[in-house]
Amino acid sequence: MPVVKSFRGLRPRPDLAAKVASPPYDVLSSDEARELVRSNPLSFLRVNKPEVDFENTTDVYSDQIYRRGRENLDRLTSEGSMTRDEKPSFYLYRLTWQGQSQTGLVCLTSVADYDAGLIKKHEHTRPEKVNDRAHHILTLGAQVGPVFSIFKQNDTIRASFLTITQGKPDVDFEADDAVRHQLWVINDDQTIESLATDFEKLSEFYIADGHHRSEAASEVCRRLKEKNKSHSGEEPYNYFLNVIFPDDELRILPYNRIVKDMNSLSLDQVLQKAGEAFEVSPAAKPLTLTGEHTMGIYSGGSWHTLRAKTGRYSEAKPAESIDAAILFESLLKPTLGIENIRTDKRIDFVGGIRGDQELERLVDSGDWQAAFSLQPVTVDQLLAVADASEVMPPKSTWFEPKLRSGMVVSIIED
Repeated sequence: MPVVKSFRGLRPRPDLAAKVASPPYDVLSSDEARELVRSNPLSFLRVNKPEVDFENTTDVYSDQIYRRGRENLDRLTSEGSMTRDEKPSFYLYRLTWQGQSQTGLVCLTSVADYDAGLIKKHEHTRPEKVNDRAHHILTLGAQVGPVFSIFKQNDTIRASFLTITQGKPDVDFEADDAVRHQLWVINDDQTIESLATDFEKLSEFYIADGHHRSEAASEVCRRLKEKNKSHSGEEPYNYFLNVIFPDDELRILPYNRIVKDMNSLSLDQVLQKAGEAFEVSPAAKPLTLTGEHTMGIYSGGSWHTLRAKTGRYSEAKPAESIDAAILFESLLKPTLGIENIRTDKRIDFVGGIRGDQELERLVDSGDWQAAFSLQPVTVDQLLAVADASEVMPPKSTWFEPKLRSGMVVSIIED
């Protein structure tokens, strides 16, 4: 069973949490992050994305970038903006957005459990991104961006969460994106032991977001283990920072597609070819998608719906029945000639938080010729893919709201 472990978290002073805690490093471009830190020098982006302190011509993978991240973290602690808890603790982290809340346990999880498959994944990782995060962890001596994971809802854990969150949170603020962030510190031994016992009765966790951070933690553990002749398995580098949420509280938004051109085909020709795999129908604005495996295409100022025909996908293989996979295999690849969705410059992706109106705007601008609107993947679909040891289609899940970096940091140099 996967292990959860308490730890001495490094976290912002409650009165500074709103300024310090920042969006994750991978949801903003370097220029967007520079703009944010210009008006807020306490932003944790200076730790998690330290190229913001340099000109945009600087190599983001250079040693001076990572060293600056360490300097900025040390400055936050030396100046008292962030302090470390005296006792090993768990933390409950609640995010509330648009009237819906999700509450997760901030803890350490075991690299050994991850390597053994008890913490299940659904994405491939890229070596250059793993090396980047591993170098970042090793230079800072800390894990500063939490992995976002899922556990299957459990009534006993739900009751414990409810009891804890009836008390006043230690941190409570609303960020500029209208997401409310609350944190409860759990430092009494009895509650820590009870929560650890309840979580360790679960058979597995699932990574929702943070595959590269998880793999980087495994790589860091491997490197430090090789250097440590007295390795015991209990050193801090054997664990990684994780926030684990119940599956029934999570919200996944669509991850839509836009294409530069339609492979020298007219819209009518594309729709005609699409008819081999889909039932094609005109649709009104605003687009409404109903029914399984139904998606929309916008081009030439109008919407059409595409409903996948039976037999065009395999229900026996969970990853192949994801709408993004059906669209790719049945239209994007054979008709539009997009062979590799990860590398083809003719396609890009738009998070569902921007809405279908953003797809219309992009196509109407003339910069893009067509857009595809998808329904969100369900949490059950994601878990099924992970349980089958399959891989989700690229860019198929957009979790919202995003966890803030810097809410709680795990130091690995103890």
